[in-house]
Amino acid sequence: MDAEGLLASAAINLGLALVALWLFSLLKKQPGNAPVYHPRRMTTGDLGAGGGLLPLGHGRLTPSFRWIGAAFRLSEEDVLRRHGLDALVVVRLFKFGIKCFSVCSIVGLGILAPTNYTSEGRADIRRSNSMELFTVTNVTRGSNRLWVHFLCLCFISFYVVYLLHKEYSEITLRRIEHLKYHYKRHDQYTILVRGIPTCPDHGTYGCYVDHFFSKHYQTYQSYQIVHDIGNIEALQKLASSIEKRIQRKRETRKCNILGRIWSKFTSEATHIHNHEEKLKNVQETIRFLQCENMLKQKEVPVAFVSFKSRLEAAQAAEMQQLVSPLSLVTTYAPEPTDIIWKNLSIPFWRMAMFKLGVFVAAFLLTVFFTVPVTAVQGIVQFEKIKRWFPPARAVQLIPGLNSVVTGYLPSMILNGFIYLVPFAMLGMASFEGCVANSQKEIKACNMVFYFLLGNVFFLSILSGSLLDQIGESFEHPMNIPNRLASAVSAQSDFFITYILTNGMSGFSLEVLQFGLLIWQFLKAHSLGHSEEPYLYGFPYFRVVPIVSLAILIGVVYAVVAPLLLPILLIYFLLGYAVYINQMEDVYEITYDTCGQYWPNIHRYIFLSVALMQITMIGLFGLKSKPGASFATIPLLVLNILFNEYCKVRFLPTFSHRPVQVAKQSDELDEAEGMTECNVDNAICAYRTPWMRPTNLESSSVQPLNV
Repeated sequence: MDAEGLLASAAINLGLALVALWLFSLLKKQPGNAPVYHPRRMTTGDLGAGGGLLPLGHGRLTPSFRWIGAAFRLSEEDVLRRHGLDALVVVRLFKFGIKCFSVCSIVGLGILAPTNYTSEGRADIRRSNSMELFTVTNVTRGSNRLWVHFLCLCFISFYVVYLLHKEYSEITLRRIEHLKYHYKRHDQYTILVRGIPTCPDHGTYGCYVDHFFSKHYQTYQSYQIVHDIGNIEALQKLASSIEKRIQRKRETRKCNILGRIWSKFTSEATHIHNHEEKLKNVQETIRFLQCENMLKQKEVPVAFVSFKSRLEAAQAAEMQQLVSPLSLVTTYAPEPTDIIWKNLSIPFWRMAMFKLGVFVAAFLLTVFFTVPVTAVQGIVQFEKIKRWFPPARAVQLIPGLNSVVTGYLPSMILNGFIYLVPFAMLGMASFEGCVANSQKEIKACNMVFYFLLGNVFFLSILSGSLLDQIGESFEHPMNIPNRLASAVSAQSDFFITYILTNGMSGFSLEVLQFGLLIWQFLKAHSLGHSEEPYLYGFPYFRVVPIVSLAILIGVVYAVVAPLLLPILLIYFLLGYAVYINQMEDVYEITYDTCGQYWPNIHRYIFLSVALMQITMIGLFGLKSKPGASFATIPLLVLNILFNEYCKVRFLPTFSHRPVQVAKQSDELDEAEGMTECNVDNAICAYRTPWMRPTNLESSSVQPLNV
């Protein structure tokens, strides 16, 4: 890719970003767009009178970027108090990128870029006006300037490791403080028990649980047996859907002319009386399935067990209860709002089959994804395609089109496919049998990151290298190692355009919520205006792996292509402002794992540093500088030792709950006299949702106790 292609990509992405941010700053002030841009505030009631929006004539029709300044003024304590530690982890991830690439940009632009540019590199690079002039490719083989790259490699390695240690240490302290501050969380009193044997005397699961825990634990309080009644959950969703449909039809009759026409032509299918009769029948079915006689037939060997003491709850969750490790398996209970109730009834043997199926599906998706990645690299290597396929030269007939095709189009296509990957991986993780949404999203995070690492990072390099070398390798087979090293560094142009598209265009479209905005417009002009907010949970499974991949690309190419570093700094500054705004106004935080995402993020960044060092070992060798190559090996060893140290020093705090914290929280409860109240609340919180009364306006559905 030449400089014109890179500038075309930068100009297009910058233009799209400015337009999207301008539209967002204007549209978010309009009251009719509150369900799109303020759904969280609408739900919590933070908008206040008038929706919290400016009246007409008070700046409502002029764009304003004050939300960016407000995002940077928001303190970490406010994020922690309003959204929890998981949200703070995402914020710290963006701050890590800002801290890392601000310093690396100074090193790259001040030392590495001038060193590369002033080297007497290959003549073909200078003639082609390529961006490789600023990469390590332009440094001649055996040049002593490669020692400058080695020193910068050492500095960047130690700086990233220092930041990693600092972040891990601070997040660990935050987790401990968070557990102390939220010492009345229901999951601290409760454990999840699976694989319950039947009572030999009464033949029920609940009897066995009660006898076992009352015998072995002094502070045992109560239990809740889980029932496999998926029909009730589906029926309750159906009842809620019918209720909303009835309300919507009533509102449609009172709306605009289009609404009346819509109601007229669909009156036979949407007759309100028919829907009310259907709703009544569904509610009667729900009451019947909630009878005790029906529930006894649907018990599964799973229960939530509550204790009066957090200390004994933690001990019970950590210890093996029976001689057989597959019987009475205990784990920490997820938060009540985090539980996936339908997965609790999945037996262990079936979960193993589900995991195998998910692995096969992920493998097939990986194979399928090689097609668009290879096609994208084919567009990047457009000069080679024109040589092999002469009709492609017609693109040059239109001025500037060649730069757009090679500079912007590949990254746009790749980001379009990447946008779908997290949702596909989340769907696969849903079939694995996770009992909590947080577990499912953490699993999806890992799947998405390693998928992107293999398909976007490695496959882009390999396919690009293959297309670049396919002709020259036959003519000069002795130069294959040197050309391979050149091709690896040459892919920096593509990753610059990828970061530009994913950052400027991607973050801008994220804050604009373009899809929901169009849907809101169509819905308002067909079914009538609705004040129901579009409230969704924060997409950790999408944000964490994609941002972590950006860190990986930046760290790996920090020494190879320093021009990428300031672009990454802009990427993280814009991403920080966008997702702070989304947390405050748009997304709902549905659970809080107390920072369980950070160990995975740490592993991603550790892998980034290791890949950077391995890449430089090979690059120094191919550049005929074996001394620098061997000197890099101790850096890699130290990095691995640092990761092992973190596994011992920090990771156990995220895998277990400290006894000291549990005991201090119990003592606070006793001093305040809140022990009984907190335990009772925990017992009620883990009651199966379909055993609770259905809250519908048309009628109240209460369980039958017969």
